This record gives sequence, structure tokens and C-alpha cells, in this order.
Amino acid sequence: MNEFGIKNVCVFAASSNAVDRIYTEAARRLGTGLAKHGYTLVYGGGNNGLMGSMARAAHAQGGRVVGVIPDRLRGLELAYEGCDELIVTADLRRRKGVMERRADAFIALPGGFGTLEETLEILTLRQLLFHQKPVIFLNVRGIYDGLFQFLTTLEAERFIPLEYRRLYHACATPEDAVAFLDAYEPAVPEEAPE
Repeated sequence: MNEFGIKNVCVFAASSNAVDRIYTEAARRLGTGLAKHGYTLVYGGGNNGLMGSMARAAHAQGGRVVGVIPDRLRGLELAYEGCDELIVTADLRRRKGVMERRADAFIALPGGFGTLEETLEILTLRQLLFHQKPVIFLNVRGIYDGLFQFLTTLEAERFIPLEYRRLYHACATPEDAVAFLDAYEPAVPEEAPE
């Protein structure tokens, strides 16, 4: 556990069961590592894909798991009912709000539109100084390299400032991500951009 107060780690991840097993294995290792290091997993509450694999691995290691899922998805029997705490929200927007408030840090495992949207919103909130929580991309097999290149293009075209690189950290392995959290020290708060 981090000495600067990081206890609850929100992880955004895919719900697809169709992905390559290298991603599923990374999710399992992340769930295991978070639990071993005393972090509570906060995630989208799903039973399938990387989400379910990660949650079950955290539980297998004795970790605490908090799931946050919209009522509609729970009604489709997509929830991991084994969560220590399962929070059911009215919709996706409220789900994101709960996860943001409950988290002390964020990790983006590989995922699709939902994972990208959730992570980019958290980065936007960090850029605007609504929070100073660490944001980590778990760049399994270089899956986020294209996104990082796009961000470099946006910076070159002056849509985003060079300082955007301080908003997140990229890790190649789950173990590196957990080690980053363990060693993380918050920066001195900055002034909000004008």
C-alpha cells in the first residue's frame, strides 16, 4: 500500500471475452498484484472479459473488490455478484462519478470505447486540476502506442500543451503498474489553467 494515501485503485478494462489471452493474463496479474499490495480494486462491476478475470484474481488473493455497475447491465446478468461491495447506479454517467470519487488512483487496462472514454475523462479532469490522482496506462503488447502517438501529434499541432505528458504514466506490465503506485508521491498542487 502507498504511504501517501493511495488505497482504492480504479481500473478501467474491457468486458469482452474474445480478446487474446495475453490481455486476460495481464488482467489477472494486475488483480493479484493489487490485492497482494493491499489495494482495494474499484472497477466497473462486470463478470466478463478482463474485468471479471481481474476481479476474481483479486479475490483469490484475498483482496477487496468494489464493483460499480449500471442497473441495466446488472439486469442483463453481467455483474460480478461476488464483489465485496456492488454499487448499482442508474446509468453510465453516475457509474463514472462513483468510481472517480471512490478512487485514489486509476489504471487503464486494454479496452474498447468505454475504457478509452472513461480514461480520457479522468485525464481531462486531471488536466483541469479537479484531481491530482495518478493515472496509469497498462500498455500490454504496446496496445496504447497508437494513442500515445496521436497525443504527440495533438501536441505538435498545439491542441494540447507539452505538459500533457505529466498527466499519466505508461507501464508495460502489471507488476510495473503496482510498483509505480507503491512508490508514487503526489506532486505539489498547481494552479488551475486559465
